[in-house]
Amino acid sequence: MLHPPRLAAIAAGIFLIAGVGATIPASAVAPGSAAAAPTLAAARVTNARWGGHRSFDRLVIDVRGTLPPVTVRPVRTLRHDGSGSRVPLAGKYFLEIKLSPAAAHDDRGRSVYRGPKTVRIWLPALKGLALTGDFEGAVTFGAAFDAKPVFRTARMHSPERFVLDVRHPSTACRA
Repeated sequence: MLHPPRLAAIAAGIFLIAGVGATIPASAVAPGSAAAAPTLAAARVTNARWGGHRSFDRLVIDVRGTLPPVTVRPVRTLRHDGSGSRVPLAGKYFLEIKLSPAAAHDDRGRSVYRGPKTVRIWLPALKGLALTGDFEGAVTFGAAFDAKPVFRTARMHSPERFVLDVRHPSTACRA
């Protein structure tokens, strides 16, 4: 039979061993240690390109590393991440395309993105594109259109890339 003081010591030892990792606050980890280093995005956004096809325009975003989750959503205006300043792209309709977690820079802060920052495009559907953010683990683009975009997305591999296909306005209205 165990004596109460010895039982208490064993229980305390078990709790200490089981809970020690969970009880150290992140601020207590020494700077420069592996645990203190932020996890940087493995995905690096390197380029954006586009092309016109018979019934649709295609936007391709090239990624080095694993393609992260991508969200595409309509927005009323395009704004730069961080500053909130308006993006100077002409159009009536806009899509925000966000890759996260991702970065358009390397671990030293140097840009790895070689595509356009803001460009006007003369295609039937796609009228402009802007890199609107490389901020807090997300890379964001804005795309401009004169007509409400009807689109589909795809993830392609070898090499990694995100694809946005937007129907031409004349084909979007056909039955």
